[in-house]
Amino acid sequence: PMVNPTIDSVMGLDYSSGSLYVDHMGNQPDYPRYYRKAEAKLKKEQRKLSKRKKGGKNREKQRQKVAKLHEKVANQRNDFLHKLSRQITNAYDAVAIEDINMRNIAQLLHLAKSTNDNGYGKLKNFLSYKLEDQGKHLVVINKWYPSSKTCYHCKHINADLTLADRVWTCPNCGRLLDRDINAANNIKYEACKMLRLIA
Repeated sequence: PMVNPTIDSVMGLDYSSGSLYVDHMGNQPDYPRYYRKAEAKLKKEQRKLSKRKKGGKNREKQRQKVAKLHEKVANQRNDFLHKLSRQITNAYDAVAIEDINMRNIAQLLHLAKSTNDNGYGKLKNFLSYKLEDQGKHLVVINKWYPSSKTCYHCKHINADLTLADRVWTCPNCGRLLDRDINAANNIKYEACKMLRLIA
C-alpha cells in the first residue's frame, strides 16, 4: 500500500557538489570524500603500474593492486550511501529531488573528480528503490524548474542570479536567502504541489 505523505513528511534535496546535498532545513550529510582521500595512494600505485613491462607478471600483480584500491573506494562510498538512503527513507514519506544529469554537471563545471566522488546519482537510485519498497515516494522535479532563482517566500524569480551567488537578497521581498537551502525548499514546495498536498 502507498503511504500518504503530509507536508511535514516531505524532504526537499538540492544537489551540492561539495557535500552531496543540502536539505530544506539546511542540513548536509557529513560525507567523506573517499576518492580524494585515496588519491595520493592511487597515483603512486598507478605510476608504478605504468613503469611495469607490458605482458609481465609484475605488471599484472600491480594492475590487480590498483583495481583493489579502486574497488575499496567504491565499496566505502556504496556503504555510506546505503546507510544514508536508509536513514532518509525511514524518516520521510516522500523525497523530492531535481532531475539532473550528473555527467553533464561533471563536464560543465570541470568538477569531474568532485562529482564522480559525490555519488549523488547512486544516492538517487538507492532512495528510489528503498522508498518504493516502503510504499513511499521519490518525486523528481523537472530540471528546468528555477529552484535556485525563485525566492521561496514570495515566489519572485531573480533572473540575474549567477552560479557565484551563494547568498542573495530577494529584490521583491527583501529576504536574505541561502542559495542551496532556498532551492531545497522550492524543490520541496514543487513536490508538495505534485503530490497535491498544496493547491
